[in-house]
Amino acid sequence: KNKIKELRLEAGYTEQLADLALVSSRTIISLEPGQYNPSLLLAYRLARIFSTTVEELYCLEENLKEEDQKYEKL
Repeated sequence: KNKIKELRLEAGYTEQLADLALVSSRTIISLEPGQYNPSLLLAYRLARIFSTTVEELYCLEENLKEEDQKYEKL
């Protein structure tokens, strides 16, 4: 889970986000639903564009809880 689409829409970005992040629009399309995990550099670049942290952009706390719950069931 991430907040890329939410923040992109709030900022009014369409094609500009890909340009600002120095990636293709296809990469952004794959990142938004979580089909692709970015490199650390790209995650940092996106966080800077949205004036947030990587942890907030990628919902670290929420994702960790979900992951922990998944492993508790094993």
